[in-house]
Amino acid sequence: MRASRLLSILIQLQARGRLNAQELARAFEVSVRTIYRDIDHLSAAGVPVYAERGRDGGFALHEGYRTRLTGFTPAEAEALLFAGVGDAAGALGVGAQALAAQLKLLASLPEAASLSAQRIQARFHVDPAPWYAGAETLPHLPQLAQAVWRDRRVRIVYESWNKTAAHALDPMGLVLKNGAWYLVAAARGRPLTFRAANIAALDVLDEKAQRPPRFDLARYWTAWAAAFEKTLFSSEARVRLSPQAMRDLRANRPLLAAAAARTQRPARPPGWIEADIPLEPGRQGVRALLALGAEAETLGPAPLRAAVAAEARRVAALHRARRD
Repeated sequence: MRASRLLSILIQLQARGRLNAQELARAFEVSVRTIYRDIDHLSAAGVPVYAERGRDGGFALHEGYRTRLTGFTPAEAEALLFAGVGDAAGALGVGAQALAAQLKLLASLPEAASLSAQRIQARFHVDPAPWYAGAETLPHLPQLAQAVWRDRRVRIVYESWNKTAAHALDPMGLVLKNGAWYLVAAARGRPLTFRAANIAALDVLDEKAQRPPRFDLARYWTAWAAAFEKTLFSSEARVRLSPQAMRDLRANRPLLAAAAARTQRPARPPGWIEADIPLEPGRQGVRALLALGAEAETLGPAPLRAAVAAEARRVAALHRARRD
């Protein structure tokens, strides 16, 4: 158990640079004291690991040291093949390299494991793109990926929904969300999120990006996405929904369906429910309710019910019989 943990600590330090004892203790579910003992064992075994004190200190390997313990077990190799992201590698400009790496991995495996890995490739495929949407035009994504990987500052021209503006940024990561790529970058030290498809122009500068030492991309994205959804759905409606409306919501608006299921109360006729669901404010919320047709009734607030009724009247007027 200890030998496995020592190797894992070594690989973590090699892959991530500097890590402190608390981070390693959380990662391996052991005490901080155990981590200190493990570091002592690595050092005694000749691994050039050293400690830095201070707020941003931790353990690190001497520059230039790399372990050659890179063998894969068959299960690890299969997991690596499962972890591919389909067309994402191509969009980042590394599709050929990703394919070459997979071929080299297959060639390095024992025959039985190689056959198993090929079996996985033949039976599982990841398609991250959403339905009914063509691939986004992303001419700058490969350059962005290089800037993120090489820690280079960028200057972009960004087209948001209400304006076009230039930004000087320190890239910190790229995120693929439901088929769309997002750049996470800092402007004057403040992390911001930009949709890659809205970047109209990009210059990669010959300046090192200033990356916060403790920045965690996954943690930032989780918090940002939750805050974005909360801001986007800042209104609420009280509605009466038919069983078909619930099926439609589950298929097309899972967030609204979850809220309806959580707050549902019996209603008439039998099978219908009353519920509270989040909505975008203004016209977008009105149209989301109208998309359910006669399978949903807006009960409140009163201004929202009136807005839905007014929009329904305008739709009905457009569809009255015409005299040609």
